[in-house]
Amino acid sequence: MIEIGLIQDIISTFLLLVGAFFVFLGMVGLIRLPDVYNRLHATTKIGTLGAFGVMLSIVAKLGLEPIGVKAITVGFFILLTAPVAAHMIGRAAHRHGVGLCKESVIDEYGKEYNK
Repeated sequence: MIEIGLIQDIISTFLLLVGAFFVFLGMVGLIRLPDVYNRLHATTKIGTLGAFGVMLSIVAKLGLEPIGVKAITVGFFILLTAPVAAHMIGRAAHRHGVGLCKESVIDEYGKEYNK
């Protein structure tokens, strides 16, 4: 019969690897993407999906001990704030004239700020 501790270790390791995978993909995107807006998208993925995967890994390993509750709290805080912060940074960059890459097709904010 399979032990509960072994199942916890497997789930925790899987979630940790998923989080690390998203961090890796975000870092590749940070290096390879052409402009600040695309890079901002990649770094937001690192912050949300990567960190949230690691936090879920902690919860799966330790359960609802005090450190597990803190991991849940930190994970949800990151999940709620990182996309909003990235949007605000991107909007501020656009307002200050940081250009889009030449492959960009449409600029919806450009219509608003030229008024």
